[in-house]
Amino acid sequence: MIIDQKILDDLSAQAKASPRLRMNMDLRNSAADQSQRMLNALEPGTVMPIHRHLSSSETVAILRGKICWHFYDESGKETESVVLDANGDLRCLNVEKGRWHSLECLESGSVLFECKDGPYAPLGEGEVMKL
Repeated sequence: MIIDQKILDDLSAQAKASPRLRMNMDLRNSAADQSQRMLNALEPGTVMPIHRHLSSSETVAILRGKICWHFYDESGKETESVVLDANGDLRCLNVEKGRWHSLECLESGSVLFECKDGPYAPLGEGEVMKL
């Protein structure tokens, strides 16, 4: 598959039309794949709870737009924020396994490429922060 501007535009249009203001495209060959690969289109206002992944790190690269990643300690206090900007110097990051994080979409039409270890599994017990 070639990921071109049309794919990004179509995915962003779906995100804009979605009540969650985000939409992803699964890039795995099958559900049995031992890694997760996806495009994630986000719009300003999408809500991403503070969460972590206990069984995988998460590597993200911004393909277009601008997104701020927020990092937290165990009590929910923000400890760091990093802006990924497709037109800037910082375009990729790796979130360590178990690190609390959330994100904020700063620009309409933003699209991330995301990778995680292992087959897809929804966030489980202890992976969403309750404040």
